[in-house]
Amino acid sequence: MSGAILEVRHLSKSFGGHEVLRDIDFTVSPGDVTSIIGTSGSGKSTLLRCINLLEIPTSGQILFHGQDVTGKGVNPSRYRSKVGMVFQSFNLFNNMTVLDNCVVGQVKVLKKSRAEARENAMKYLHQVGMAPYINAKPRQISGGQKQRVAIARALAMEPEVLLFDEPTSALDPEMVGEVLSVMRDLANHGMTMLVVTHEMAFARDVSSHVVFMADGVICEQGDPQQVLTHPTQPRTRDFLARFMAQ
Repeated sequence: MSGAILEVRHLSKSFGGHEVLRDIDFTVSPGDVTSIIGTSGSGKSTLLRCINLLEIPTSGQILFHGQDVTGKGVNPSRYRSKVGMVFQSFNLFNNMTVLDNCVVGQVKVLKKSRAEARENAMKYLHQVGMAPYINAKPRQISGGQKQRVAIARALAMEPEVLLFDEPTSALDPEMVGEVLSVMRDLANHGMTMLVVTHEMAFARDVSSHVVFMADGVICEQGDPQQVLTHPTQPRTRDFLARFMAQ
């Protein structure tokens, strides 16, 4: 599709004889917020890990601006600087300060000077409300603060797309709101995002596109209002009925 930033085409992934993803197909345009929903074990996180090249697809294509990034000659680190990822468990470097966590990737991958990387990191730490904590180590801050640092670290690489793998599921309930608020702000500023989430209000209110997965396939996708309020597939209806009843 013309103008697409990411295209996932007939993507499949197997671990041994176990097929985790099968014939996944969708497109992401600049500024899209795509929420990926479904039960645990439906393949959502594996899909994100394939898009980020942390897992290599068994078959199919991932096109970034029309180039297949699963082919030869692609530098995964450079690609990941353009398609960043925010993990469920933060993945911060525990031996580094908040600021250094946001500087190191810029210096090593983007080859920025430390001064330039520091200035850039400060801009994004301010944006997520973590500038007062630049000298803290991860063990000294809360889960919600760690996740905001992880978002700032990803933003400091100035990606074109951000992938979020259940970014609030490891947080205490009172900390979920602060992270979702940062993500809403990013969406309002036009950041292209793919979000694996169980936060249905976020999927409904912030997304431009919702993908429902079950057993490694996309069962239904489309406009959030249509998928979440008037699903056409029985499996989507069953999932939403169970989820909303919790």
